[in-house]
Amino acid sequence: MVTTAAARTTYHLPRLVVAAPASGHGKTTVATGLLAALRADGLEPAGFKIGPDFIDPGYHALATGRPGRNLDPFLCGEEQLVPLLQHGAEVPTPADVAVIEGVMGLFDGRMGADGWASTAHVARVISAPVVLVLDISQVSRTVAAWVHGLHTFDPDTRISGVILNKAGSVRHSDEVISALEATGIPVLGVLPRDAGVEAPSRHLGLVPVAERPEATASLDRLAGQIAAHVDLTKVLAIAHTAPPLTGAAWDPADVLDLQRVSVQRVSVRRPVVAVAGGRAFTFRYAETTELMSAAGLEPVIFDPVTDATLPEGTAGLYLGGGFPEVHALELAGNAAMIASVRQAIAAGVPTVAECAGLLYLCRTVDGVPMVGAVDADAAMSPKLTLGYRTAVAAQDHLLGPAGRRVTGHEFHRTLVTSRSDADEDPGWLLEGVADGFSLDPAGTGSPTLHASYLHVHWAGHPTLADRFADAVHAYATRRPAEVPEHEQPLLARAAQKSVRGEADHQHENLHHHGDADVADGLVDLAVNVRVPAPPAWLTDVLRASVEEVAAYPDPSRAREAIAAAHRVATERVLPSAGGAELFTLLARARPWRAPVVVHPQFTEPEAALRAAGHHPRRVILSARTGFRLDPAQVPADADLVIIGNPTNPTGVLHPADHLRRLIRPGRVLVVDEAFMDAVPGEPESLITPDELDGVLVLRSLTKTWGLAGLRAGYAVGDPALITALAGQQPPWSVSTPAAAAMIACTSDPARALAATAADEIARRREHLTVALADLGLLVVPETRTPFVLVDSRGWLPGDLPAGTVRVRLRERGFVVRRGETFPGLGPDWIRIAVRDESTTDTLIKSLRAIREEA
Repeated sequence: MVTTAAARTTYHLPRLVVAAPASGHGKTTVATGLLAALRADGLEPAGFKIGPDFIDPGYHALATGRPGRNLDPFLCGEEQLVPLLQHGAEVPTPADVAVIEGVMGLFDGRMGADGWASTAHVARVISAPVVLVLDISQVSRTVAAWVHGLHTFDPDTRISGVILNKAGSVRHSDEVISALEATGIPVLGVLPRDAGVEAPSRHLGLVPVAERPEATASLDRLAGQIAAHVDLTKVLAIAHTAPPLTGAAWDPADVLDLQRVSVQRVSVRRPVVAVAGGRAFTFRYAETTELMSAAGLEPVIFDPVTDATLPEGTAGLYLGGGFPEVHALELAGNAAMIASVRQAIAAGVPTVAECAGLLYLCRTVDGVPMVGAVDADAAMSPKLTLGYRTAVAAQDHLLGPAGRRVTGHEFHRTLVTSRSDADEDPGWLLEGVADGFSLDPAGTGSPTLHASYLHVHWAGHPTLADRFADAVHAYATRRPAEVPEHEQPLLARAAQKSVRGEADHQHENLHHHGDADVADGLVDLAVNVRVPAPPAWLTDVLRASVEEVAAYPDPSRAREAIAAAHRVATERVLPSAGGAELFTLLARARPWRAPVVVHPQFTEPEAALRAAGHHPRRVILSARTGFRLDPAQVPADADLVIIGNPTNPTGVLHPADHLRRLIRPGRVLVVDEAFMDAVPGEPESLITPDELDGVLVLRSLTKTWGLAGLRAGYAVGDPALITALAGQQPPWSVSTPAAAAMIACTSDPARALAATAADEIARRREHLTVALADLGLLVVPETRTPFVLVDSRGWLPGDLPAGTVRVRLRERGFVVRRGETFPGLGPDWIRIAVRDESTTDTLIKSLRAIREEA
């Protein structure tokens, strides 16, 4: 909880550090189990890992449904630990508690640095109590000596509890607990021997979660073990003893050089950065892609093992860490992807490859052919290379100028041998020794490929993100033929602004909604709520429901009412706290491999997917086709497709037959029908009595009935999907008044009133559309929603800034919905809500005056 929102000076975050005397005691098992058990208990936990390790955060992410993050003073700087902790606890949503897993032994840090970068060091910096995990499988009373020594070694390290792991029997653990009484440190729980809750390991530690299809089942079992054997109430009590944090959270936009203007700052399309993922490439820091996004790039995850080509429009390539040596045959077998990567690099696509990425770009790995963009061979080695490194750029390269100094770490058991006899520029000098490659395969005159063993945390060195973003934006602007025709003028204007050095921050904000622009004294044409207040009969229903709020809410009657209204079985219905909650539940319901969002549309689905750690691809519909969908545009490998119908903001009503063509085995189709009740007769709805496997339809009662402040919506569809969403829904999510509203608004009389309102909206929309067309404004044709989308580009004479029409309307007292926060639209697109004829006539008069003044 932030107590001073503007200055962000005090932040209350319950937190604790899970530590041990040494590696192998079960820190990952306990930390991951605590996160999973706390989440199962209805809390929102956030997981962190001290040190550079990538694998443990993967387990934390699986347990929490949010990115796992690292806290490492060597990689990011001691001063960044608290800001990064706050950022991880706030993004994607505020966390209730943070569990920070330690590294090695409690006081083991960088060699020769007196414990610097150790678990104890980080715990002191972030002012967090420590819970020790102790493997007691080979010891009993001596455990007390361990704890006493750890407790007294450094008085500034606050050990607040102990969890005993791998107890052989109750008699065994009782002996240990008795001995520990003398230390005064409480035992919070005792875990029995249970190999089923331990992750398997290989040559570089634990097997990543992405390579373990049984990981979810194992996690559920682990959460149950922790809940059964550890006192979570006491654990939370310890976490709540942590004092408030001070200072501002880390923000990727704040640390970048945003005075630098890229095409994205004013263009419709963000340059795509293809980010390697899947089971062969599991290592990357969450902040790296967040920095890319803040720099105006669009990170898109692709799988080099299973995908046939790089994502459409790739203008940058990021290949992080992983285990290509383990998956070499699978990687080599995907000849189409290897050719796609090779072709992109040869064309000069800016490419960063770290460790596993370096191996993938070599000619061979253990004799198996790879991409071959780097003239070298990689092979397994008996020696483990592991440690922190200080690196220097020997010459200007993709990530920095000559002399740039960064910190990083190496973690590999392979060697790379160059085939070239010529002197090659290295990626870095590691402690003075050349490592990796800095190459210019396209002959551009400057390096576009940077490949090295070094892992760098870009949050500690954001200039790397700036440098990479500059290169990607520059590459994207060199490809005008690949940009849709209607977007090229925007790109040209962006290039001109870049030369002049003007800053522009009008990039997409997926969390921007129309209510953010509304203010007292302005006529609201931005928000799509039909009426300013619920009708009197509905207000009476809500008032009556208040008498029942002392009891916990039960939405079962609402579920039955919704099912009856749509003539479907109750197991096909899930009431919710509005449509936004449904998108969050959907994002968390399954480990989506290849989600796709069809844009332009309501931005919450994509925001929810990204918040849950997914990286959705976009299908951008074109204004030239009236924003209408051709089902063939959706990638065949998509396992989740989300589309609005009718779509916000375009107002397009897609034929149901076109949507049904998107249904296929292994895919979930989600149709957002938030505005379908505003379409007379609801002709293209996918809610039918027929069973549609793999289909989910989302509805909202907010818009028609003036319930934005209440949050009332529901899902109808495949019972298996309904069950999956319900499994993610917090208890009592749907309030008693919301349930009462659902029952009332789905009754036959209310549905008849909604149908009458839909006819009225259609008449008023026709009045608005004709008036706008008479002024020469372009309106998306055949709109079927309580709003229209208008293209104001070129409507005003002269070389005026983008978005001028919206700004001048605001000056005259009207607020309309800005378009640039919808992917696929620019600042000259505006969405105008349908209102009564008198309001429309006043709006048209103001638009006419704006045109005459110009």
